[in-house]
Amino acid sequence: MRSPIRVMPRGVTGPSVRFGVPVGALGFALLLGAIILAIAGNDPIEAYRTMFDASLNGWKSQSRTLALATPLILTGLAAAVAFQMRVYNIGGEGQLYLGAIGASWVGLALPASTPMPLMLSAMLIVGALAGALWALLAAIPKAYFNADEIITTLMLNFIALSLMNWLIFGSRSFWRDPRRPVPGGKRLPENAVMPSISGRLHIGIVIAVVAAVFLWWLLRKTSWGFQIRTIGDSPRAASYAGMSVRLKTLTVLALSGALAAIAGVSEVSGVTKGLEPVALTTNIGFTGIIVAVVARSNPLGVVPVSIFLAAIATSGSRLQSIGINVEVVLLLQGLIFLTVTAGEFFVTNSVSLARTDATATETEAAA
Repeated sequence: MRSPIRVMPRGVTGPSVRFGVPVGALGFALLLGAIILAIAGNDPIEAYRTMFDASLNGWKSQSRTLALATPLILTGLAAAVAFQMRVYNIGGEGQLYLGAIGASWVGLALPASTPMPLMLSAMLIVGALAGALWALLAAIPKAYFNADEIITTLMLNFIALSLMNWLIFGSRSFWRDPRRPVPGGKRLPENAVMPSISGRLHIGIVIAVVAAVFLWWLLRKTSWGFQIRTIGDSPRAASYAGMSVRLKTLTVLALSGALAAIAGVSEVSGVTKGLEPVALTTNIGFTGIIVAVVARSNPLGVVPVSIFLAAIATSGSRLQSIGINVEVVLLLQGLIFLTVTAGEFFVTNSVSLARTDATATETEAAA
């Protein structure tokens, strides 16, 4: 039986579609959210005003939003660079953990007299290397045996989480602070903590924005980026043209893992100030995938999308403070995430009702 709905690729889309569909999806989400809030007995206008005040109204609110957006930008970039080549790195969460483990080791192992610029540079380098090597555990089977990278990167997330939990909760490792009554990580020295800009906002936001600009330049202005996009469009044609698909698979996933790991460095050095598994397991790596999808894998687009999603997330506690049930808050946030993400489907595809055989016969008879 033929489906009554026909889905066709749009091909080249104009600005009205590229910008109109996401705006329409957001408007639709806000309308549905207003209906849900009204059914739950809450004032939708007050709720949306509270969301704006909590996330964007004033520097204090903006700094909280930017602090949450910092790791989202980096994990969004990690997913975006892989998606450019049609390689699907779902392991950003685990790579973030490895970055946090590597960076905290450096911060605790180097002498407390180490100058801050040298200390932070070493933490970034070691953390990025840890994430890149972790990603290569999935990249090598993908490059040499065509193993499904979605499965391997996803499974590596659980291994990385188990490793981090074991270091703090299941062992007397170098990372664990034996003086604490409740298991937790050793606190990093002051020279291993990223300087604060305001409250929880630290210089990690600068690193994230610079990384976005650099990645855009790398993908759009270099031959390496051209080859990545070409392989993503047609691996066979790229191979015939002499491009090394295997090598590019390794380098793309390694770069993706390094970017996700830098998010872990940013969190452990700028927010938790030690290896704290509970504080680090907030699904930032998985949310980065949503960021990359909504941003259409554009590194520059990752920045505003991350800020938008962070603004929605930071408003949750304030909504609860005005009496909105936590389940309604989570439903509202999830609805906005889902609708905006689903809207991307309509950017690249047109949906219409297919003509049935009966309709086609009537049309031919009328003619």
